[in-house]
Amino acid sequence: MKRTAWHDHGWQLIHAAPQSPTLHMALDEVLTHEVGAGRRPPTLRLWEWAAPAVVIGRFQSLRNEVDMAAARRHGIEVVRRISGGGAMFIEPGNTITYSIYAPLSLIAGLSFQQAYAFMDAWVIEALGELGIKAWYQPLNDITSEGGKIAGAAQAHRGGAVLHHVTMAYDIDAAKMLDVLRIGREKLSDKGTTSAAKRVDPLRSQTGLPREAVIARMVATFRRLHGLADGNLRADELAQAKALARTKFGNPAWLADVA
Repeated sequence: MKRTAWHDHGWQLIHAAPQSPTLHMALDEVLTHEVGAGRRPPTLRLWEWAAPAVVIGRFQSLRNEVDMAAARRHGIEVVRRISGGGAMFIEPGNTITYSIYAPLSLIAGLSFQQAYAFMDAWVIEALGELGIKAWYQPLNDITSEGGKIAGAAQAHRGGAVLHHVTMAYDIDAAKMLDVLRIGREKLSDKGTTSAAKRVDPLRSQTGLPREAVIARMVATFRRLHGLADGNLRADELAQAKALARTKFGNPAWLADVA
């Protein structure tokens, strides 16, 4: 496969109203397939969350990662995505999440590590413009001198690559540790009780509103790669709603790796 460049594609931006965690999972699957089939241009989608969530990776054990009783107590929905990687703790307003849906030709010939670094380069530049010295930390983190900022994951489906990233704008460390088992283990290993030692949110590093950080990210992507404003098509949304009901909202999918 011949490798293509960012500017070989006409990129489209989707930034829709807040949506449920299950619908976000479904949209990632649908839009990846649509780009792979050539029915949608390569797309950058910025997520808005309608509810708090824990998103676990495709191959993670639900039991090992999440304290379900604590999640219920806090009103947090637990969902499983189609990509690998680790668990993400999400609260609306405290998180910046985005997905890139691109033809596989964009990363043709790259190793996994090279593909992650390549797909994250634009956002590292955007963070630099905000005064944050950030870098790619193999395999799937974006970090800074203050600590981890973001985690990424990828999936290849039908001729397309999905690259999605969750960035910590702010964080309720106590709640995260109550819900995520892995967080407790990592912190106890390091002899610290503060999740802020591991994750340093963008709010503290920039002093800017979340919307301003997002605006800078979009402006940087547009300057580097080109980006036209777009929307979800009605048929894409209908497909995603059906998948949210039948697959991503199905307890069997969530518990697939017990």
